[in-house]
Amino acid sequence: MEPEPGNPQEVEGVLNPGVARGPDGHLYLFPRLVAKCNYSRIGIARVKFNQDGDPCGVERLGIALEPEADYERTSHGGGGCEDPRITFVEPLKCYVMTYAALSSLGPRIAFAVSKDLFHWKRLGLATFAPYNGIDFVHVDNKDASLFPVAIPSHCGKMQMALLHRPLFPGTRPEETACHEGPRYVDLDHESIWISYCPMPGKACEPEPLGLFNSHRRLAAPVAPWARLKIGAGTPPVLTRHGWMIIYHGVGDMAGSGNDAHHLCYSAGVMVLSEKHPREVLYRSAEPILTPTLPQERIGTIGNVVFPTGIDRRDDLGTADRFDVYYGMADNRIGVARLELPDSLPSGGVTALPQGKV
Repeated sequence: MEPEPGNPQEVEGVLNPGVARGPDGHLYLFPRLVAKCNYSRIGIARVKFNQDGDPCGVERLGIALEPEADYERTSHGGGGCEDPRITFVEPLKCYVMTYAALSSLGPRIAFAVSKDLFHWKRLGLATFAPYNGIDFVHVDNKDASLFPVAIPSHCGKMQMALLHRPLFPGTRPEETACHEGPRYVDLDHESIWISYCPMPGKACEPEPLGLFNSHRRLAAPVAPWARLKIGAGTPPVLTRHGWMIIYHGVGDMAGSGNDAHHLCYSAGVMVLSEKHPREVLYRSAEPILTPTLPQERIGTIGNVVFPTGIDRRDDLGTADRFDVYYGMADNRIGVARLELPDSLPSGGVTALPQGKV
């Protein structure tokens, strides 16, 4: 998907989509549509497939969410609904969208729900209890997605679980790139977190979700290709190896020094334990997707692949095939095929860093 010529809603790009199979079996794409001054809406489109079953284009169907709530608008008339991830939450029997709501305070995680993918009701912003003095509320937060079922917290309670990546001051890749060579990672402030709240008792009700009051560090920068920052990407999907997510990592371009314009966003695989998803079983030591195509290297922000949507191809009878939808250079949307191996490769990373990266 590329910006539609002459469409003012897409003049600055289409990118970072959520995807979901509708009740009708069709695959729907929810792209971030960027108008002038970085004003973002979340669109809806139906994915088209060719005779081989590969995605080949989209049919635009309108807007899913437009900035309307106070927490989606800035004081000068701007704002945004950005970077959605969509999960069908089985206990609620409805779709839940997590997205970044951009206000004058900065990006915050927001929720919306739908039974049919066409009509969405806002649930408001995510709320967090502090953890060991860490304040999740008054910092930027993005890259959020939900598990489709209740999972056990580290206290053993079956709860709703959210992956997210708070952006504490000093943890943006433009800031961490200032450190030449190896550096120590601040685990509390540079990690993907998993947080838990009670599973709502009613299905698809337009009421705020509960307080996320239980937290666990999940993963921090380890590998050189992601040494500057990592963030959650696609919503978790259950495979025979465990819960799989495709996440993004940020590193330096070779020979680029510390110039922030030469950052590189790549994608890796993370597999979490099925029974205890707070435990990482595997992380790819090398990226599985890097910016190599012209559409990935040249755009609003160059050298970016940013995975946000995943579709298991059960419709083709190939449960080991996944189509991964991702932003290309913050301007277009691409899709890549991932084949699940029979066993997890050797040489993966599972532990948090203990020293320099």
